[in-house]
Amino acid sequence: MSVPHTPAKIYRGRVADQIVEDLREQILSGALPDGARLPSERELAASYDVSAPTIREAIRVLTAMGLVTTRNGSRATVNAQGDTLLAMSIASVVQFEKVGAREVFGLLGALNSYAAELAAEQASDEEIAGLRAAAEASAAAEGVEESAATLQQFFVTLSEISHNPLLAALCRFITEVQIGLAVKLAGGEGRDWGRVAGALQAERLSIVDAIASRDPAVAASAVRDYHQSAVGRIISVRKGDETAGSDVGLTEALTAWLRANVGLGGQVSNRRSTLS
Repeated sequence: MSVPHTPAKIYRGRVADQIVEDLREQILSGALPDGARLPSERELAASYDVSAPTIREAIRVLTAMGLVTTRNGSRATVNAQGDTLLAMSIASVVQFEKVGAREVFGLLGALNSYAAELAAEQASDEEIAGLRAAAEASAAAEGVEESAATLQQFFVTLSEISHNPLLAALCRFITEVQIGLAVKLAGGEGRDWGRVAGALQAERLSIVDAIASRDPAVAASAVRDYHQSAVGRIISVRKGDETAGSDVGLTEALTAWLRANVGLGGQVSNRRSTLS
């Protein structure tokens, strides 16, 4: 595969950075689509009239950005997935700015409240029925793994029926974080998981009813009430452990989860891995 357009002219200075920017633009514009294989190092070096080590440096940067993946002996492959890029960006900001767990939970509550407002205004009756089915599935789930997956699906569905793609993408990842952290704090075989998820089934159905009423304010209020209860339960499952239940302990647990599940090169671990 060749570079889709004539490479940008390379000037003096950080040559590798200019190559990164050119390839990044091609990936984000779709000229190099997800799954496409980049040209070989030799071909890229010839196209940009630079050395192979310069190309290798540029590929390393693109890999760290989560835009390409590399394997020994193979050409780099484009990894242009919005959710992956967003996950890496949010995880980086959370860790770099030392954002606390409560702040992350609060942001998710605000985002989901807004999603509920939009859903009450824009979701079709069929979409609301789908949300109700997701709520009922979470009640019927057995075991921590299935319960966590169905709970995540409920909130993913809520964000999707808001019909706001950016909002949905933000909600998907932060929901993943909150549920993953809740499972982690439940400890062992998830012995305390039921106190977090199972006890809030009525509140999830109340969210669906509020959206179905087509009253945005009521829908947003139902979600805020749910998140307040959920966060309180997440914290309470470790109240016997003062360190784990403190703000510092929660934030340390959050950082550990992000390090374990959002990796270099844009690899976001499968949901199942968060349950162990």
